[in-house]
Amino acid sequence: MTEATTVQMLAAGLFALAIIHTFSTKFFEQLAHRHPAHAGVFHLLGEVEVVFGFWAMVLIVAMGVLAGRADAIAYLDSRNFTEPMFVFAIMVIAGSRPILRFSLALVRMAASFIPLHQNVAFYFVTMALVPLLGSFITEPAAMTLAAMILRDKFFANGISNRLMYATIGTLFVNISIGGTLTPFAAPPVLMVAGTWGWDIWFMIATFGWKALIAVVFNGLVVTMVFRQELAALDTGAAKSSERMPMLMVVIHLLFLAGVVAFAHHPAVFMGLLLFFLGFVTAYKRYQDRLILREGLLVAFFLAGLVVLGGQQQWWLQPLLTGMDATTVYFGATALTAVTDNAALTYLGSLVQGLSPEFKYALVAGAVTGGGLTIIANAPNPAGFAILRGHFPDEAIHPVGLLLSALPPTLVAIVAFQVL
Repeated sequence: MTEATTVQMLAAGLFALAIIHTFSTKFFEQLAHRHPAHAGVFHLLGEVEVVFGFWAMVLIVAMGVLAGRADAIAYLDSRNFTEPMFVFAIMVIAGSRPILRFSLALVRMAASFIPLHQNVAFYFVTMALVPLLGSFITEPAAMTLAAMILRDKFFANGISNRLMYATIGTLFVNISIGGTLTPFAAPPVLMVAGTWGWDIWFMIATFGWKALIAVVFNGLVVTMVFRQELAALDTGAAKSSERMPMLMVVIHLLFLAGVVAFAHHPAVFMGLLLFFLGFVTAYKRYQDRLILREGLLVAFFLAGLVVLGGQQQWWLQPLLTGMDATTVYFGATALTAVTDNAALTYLGSLVQGLSPEFKYALVAGAVTGGGLTIIANAPNPAGFAILRGHFPDEAIHPVGLLLSALPPTLVAIVAFQVL
């Protein structure tokens, strides 16, 4: 391990503080009630999506003091913020009423072929098949759609606390592994696919079929465990009287496809987003409230992770490269819980001469652990922002998420390590 600079050690300390902060947001909410004069600040610090952005700002200010204003700005300019911008754009478009109506119709149609109670079949399709769409429409889009479908169909109808945590834990894991059928949809795969020459056939043969088994099995288990509660729900909400023209749906799908197609070109997809916002304004009667606030919070969270994570290479890379293939799988699974899984695989892509077994273990471990915490996988903050309003005190406890994600994570371990 190379000797760390003062800035790198400070960044590592702030990164650790940010992780502790994500587990302590309830404490700030309590402070807001005790000190109403400063409640606004404490509520802000109690927002999980604000945590990494806040500590990233602390880092940049500290860098300005220690290394100079020019170096701090140069570091910010060197960061790639494409992913936060893309997640924001895809959340806003995928969360629009025409896209959601279209997705609900597809889920309902697929559920009609399953010989189970309507609610049970609908839930299973959402948990088992929608995450697999992440391999084609990207994981953030699949997360947004799945979370909004679950929110409107189940969470809004007063499901139990146990079912809420089981759902979000399984959803996070399934989204993380469900994007591995292709080389372009899952952030940790995308980071290495070009460098290592992994095409779609390699992904299907090496990762995809295993992920398919694990995702369907996880979805089936959580569905069967809670089938009685799901069947007892009254989900017959009144339908909107406003008919959705097919042309409106097609136009929205074209916007979505355009953003996905140009996911690595922010000038293009942000331009499409601005055009989309103008189009939505022209046809307000076909829209619900766009999730702009949620999308901005998630983008701020991911941008903070990009800034803080960029200073962790000095200890992460030696730690990873010092492991053998088996150890790196479990090491990556564990490290993913406290870092972004795409950051781990990106570091691996920088190392020359890695064996095929090491490469597989690194990526498989990174996607396996992608559901354990909110910071483990880039789409997780999107699902978190959409669903948390229905949890007690509008907060998803990190320990509760971790415990609920462990069983489906173990299934993923068996799929990637035993099959």
